[in-house]
Amino acid sequence: MKVKYVGKTFGACSLTDGIIYDCLGVECDGMALRIVDDSDEDYLYSTKNPAPLDRSSPGGRWEVIEDDAAGSLTKAINS
Repeated sequence: MKVKYVGKTFGACSLTDGIIYDCLGVECDGMALRIVDDSDEDYLYSTKNPAPLDRSSPGGRWEVIEDDAAGSLTKAINS
């Protein structure tokens, strides 16, 4: 699965506006996506407003680029 981050870039090794990221899965009852971010490590990010935990950035949103057969990303992001 793949998603594109759209929003303010934050952190040296976090999320960058316009970049497509691999999503390893939907977790926490659809509240989080496990994303391989700019650090090349996987972390959980909110499905609704991916942003740093310290709220130093307003964050952004996800666009689904490639979903699984069940539409897991679309369901999580749009619910």
